[in-house]
Amino acid sequence: MRSLKRRAHGASSSRRAGTAAAALVLTALTGCSSLTGVVSPAGVRAAAAHSGVERAAGQVDCTVAKCVALTFDGGPSEPTPHLLDFLKEEKVRATFFLQGKGHTDTYPDTVRRMAAEGHETANHTWSHENLTELTPDGIRAEIEPVQRDIEKATGRAPTLMRPPGGATDDEVSKVMKELGLAQVLWSVTAKDYATTDTALIVRRVLDQTERDGIILLHERYAGTIPAVPTIVRELRNRGYTFVTVSELLSPASPRPGKVYRP
Repeated sequence: MRSLKRRAHGASSSRRAGTAAAALVLTALTGCSSLTGVVSPAGVRAAAAHSGVERAAGQVDCTVAKCVALTFDGGPSEPTPHLLDFLKEEKVRATFFLQGKGHTDTYPDTVRRMAAEGHETANHTWSHENLTELTPDGIRAEIEPVQRDIEKATGRAPTLMRPPGGATDDEVSKVMKELGLAQVLWSVTAKDYATTDTALIVRRVLDQTERDGIILLHERYAGTIPAVPTIVRELRNRGYTFVTVSELLSPASPRPGKVYRP
């Protein structure tokens, strides 16, 4: 993802700053790091089914259906209602990882609409700081205001979050467990923050998408919303069913402190 602004947050943060880039590269891109608690949606789904856990009524069975989760980061923003209009028309439910400053505090009605229309609302921090560079108190300060904003708008606090840039480590996971949140990474990125080329965004998503994938997009960038109709229709033509992240895990439930990545 885009370069992350780096700031010092005391002596503890300074000691950890040198590991931030490695956490970003190893965790978000390759999934091969010393980070513990990383599990795949398909893996936890299978384990839950083997243990006799039943799927909630009405949820898609992703052991049968060819599922994929469409997720959006960094909203809500001014263009978000246009995206919601299309998703409603096509009966697609997405997961929105919402940012706080200038977003959840500015567009609470849009957050409320997301939940009312069946989308999953999740946490993407208050100001998009690299969490691996913060003290535990600093991490909490990035998470808790967004939890409050979303709960105020929807009546329900999120159980999922996405660390900015995918940068995480065991200390971040420990704080997330305390806060009751599971982390969600991704398997597909169009890098739409770096291009306005809608055709390129479409091509990148279609080229990377596989069963049980998690697609990362940002609706606030100019090329993204125009790309979504083609992405949705083409993936449906390929046999995919769109689900929320929690549905992708079902019959398992998100577990606080865990990191989910296809």
